[in-house]
Amino acid sequence: MKNIIHIILLIGGIAVTNLSIGQDPNFSQFFSSPLNINPALTGHINNDWRVIANFRDQWVGPASPYVTGTISYDRKIFQNKTLFTEDEEGNYGGIGGMLMYDQAMAGIVKSTYASLNGSYSIQLAAGQVSHRLAAGFGAIYGRRSVDFSKLSFEDQFTGYGFDANMPSGEEALSSMKPYISVTAGLLYNISTENSNFDIGFAGFHLNQPKQTFLADKNQTLAMRKVIHANYETYLKVNIVLNTNAIYQWQDEATYYSFGGALGYILPDEKTTIVNAGLWYWSKNAFTPYLGLVYGNLQFGASYDFTISTLRDTRRKPNTWEFSIILRGDKSHGPNSRAKGAVPCPWK
Repeated sequence: MKNIIHIILLIGGIAVTNLSIGQDPNFSQFFSSPLNINPALTGHINNDWRVIANFRDQWVGPASPYVTGTISYDRKIFQNKTLFTEDEEGNYGGIGGMLMYDQAMAGIVKSTYASLNGSYSIQLAAGQVSHRLAAGFGAIYGRRSVDFSKLSFEDQFTGYGFDANMPSGEEALSSMKPYISVTAGLLYNISTENSNFDIGFAGFHLNQPKQTFLADKNQTLAMRKVIHANYETYLKVNIVLNTNAIYQWQDEATYYSFGGALGYILPDEKTTIVNAGLWYWSKNAFTPYLGLVYGNLQFGASYDFTISTLRDTRRKPNTWEFSIILRGDKSHGPNSRAKGAVPCPWK
């Protein structure tokens, strides 16, 4: 039995590694990881700055889990020194960065990423209905590795088991060199006193850097293309509707998700909001979400109810995801939002 497990790990390790070269990590709570969706969302905040942490533990049960985590920071800049206006609510820039780690097969396959983004938002029209256009650009430093010491190969079989100290006979396997890739995106925003709408498009790995463990010069990191939209509005004075959707494709892999949540603003606590909603993830899962906003802190938790063939396994897969967002406004106090801003998971 132990030998079978080693062989499965070997085949799975190499297969997952090469497949993962063409796919970036995804979150069910994609709306709580904006810098991973579009660099034009950098600085697109109802406050001056925000810090976001995400954690996802996927398919705990029938297989070794996939674990993904991020931490990011972004803020507005040039709010009082814009190119076309001195209005603080007019044009502004954004700058931010994100660190991400992703591991599969109990840590055998590991990936780390660091990104740096910049954006600029121009107010096209002001008044009762505001129109904005933002452009964002970024760079990603990525590194992937496989811990071959945790894998067993045919040449290491002694007849009684596998000896990891013996040569593997797989000299062709090499460490993957780090890469730098380029991202760009656009965002269009329409907002009123009681509603907000965003639609955006972004491309990641525009330069398609080389990525291979097998010394294949023709193997590159596929471009990831993203389309996303979100709409927020007050249904009543203390009830907010948040909806959003995303579609992205990378090589032959496609992914889409859509859903929404209702937020209830506690009558005596203007800065406390309880959110509950549901999202659908492209033939993979239904994801209920519970969230709490307290002042400038936002907490979110979700669970993926699997609807793919994995639900038929003897040990049911479990996928949990958590997010924490801290927002700050240096000029208007710790619990303020931009004037007229609708509470929004993107912002």
